[in-house]
Amino acid sequence: MSDDLHQTSSGKRLDVISWDEFFMSVAIAAQRRSKDPNTQVGACIASTNHRILSVGYNGTPSALNDDFFPWGTSDDPLQDKHNYVVHAEANAVLNYRGSLKDLEGSTVYVTLFPCHDCAKILAQVGVGEVVYLDNKYADTDDGRISRRILDSCGISYRQVIVDVHIGTEGQAQQ
Repeated sequence: MSDDLHQTSSGKRLDVISWDEFFMSVAIAAQRRSKDPNTQVGACIASTNHRILSVGYNGTPSALNDDFFPWGTSDDPLQDKHNYVVHAEANAVLNYRGSLKDLEGSTVYVTLFPCHDCAKILAQVGVGEVVYLDNKYADTDDGRISRRILDSCGISYRQVIVDVHIGTEGQAQQ
């Protein structure tokens, strides 16, 4: 099987997915763990030498029984999910079991551009780059604040489009 377009002379495949596709696929898989009915976000932190350092998704703190906490928004702070959910990027940082110093220069792959609170966390641990799928809050104050934080800290960010389908029982996610 010698297809010059897909293999080298030694037989090595050339049509492998890129690192961006690989790490974003992990973030997409992670978002599938979120129990939020409206917004599922996944994050994957990758080292400068292409190793997965940590993964996270948006959800309640692990010590909370999420059956007893709201998953919707409300004017009543006690019934608003935003007061109980930890964002994917924060969870990925909190899930990391090494020295936070080792996150310096890493790349965070996230399915939704970071909010300003997550941008502060990523800046604090020294992340070097944010790669994201969607930025639906780009034109909001929160989106502008996030970009200002990242820009001020020298953290680059870029959107990536990947063709990844991860699901169960025929369901596809992108």
